[in-house]
Amino acid sequence: MKTSAYKLVRKLKNGDIAPLFINKTQRLEIGKKYFAELHETKGFKVRKGWHCCAVPVAPHLSKKDRVWVKILIDDFTEHTRPASQGGLWYTANEMTIIRELVYLDCSEKCCVQ
Repeated sequence: MKTSAYKLVRKLKNGDIAPLFINKTQRLEIGKKYFAELHETKGFKVRKGWHCCAVPVAPHLSKKDRVWVKILIDDFTEHTRPASQGGLWYTANEMTIIRELVYLDCSEKCCVQ
């Protein structure tokens, strides 16, 4: 069953968007469907799937040079995390980026359009 979710991504100087930590050289495009791949990365637990959140909040991660994108996910697993880590997370086997979120207020409280 498909559901909407949110993913924090790196916003590069040229405007491209890319994953935060795993497979960092990959470039992501709005409207394209992506399938999860396994990329073992030193210092990170191996969890296959696109990591994303139920709401665009991840207080434990820096927002510098990063933006939230709204995504559509399918074939996913839910992970309950502490509120300090964003609460409900997903690891999804399929992800399509819908759009980049625009911040109306740059405070830590999420106010997006």
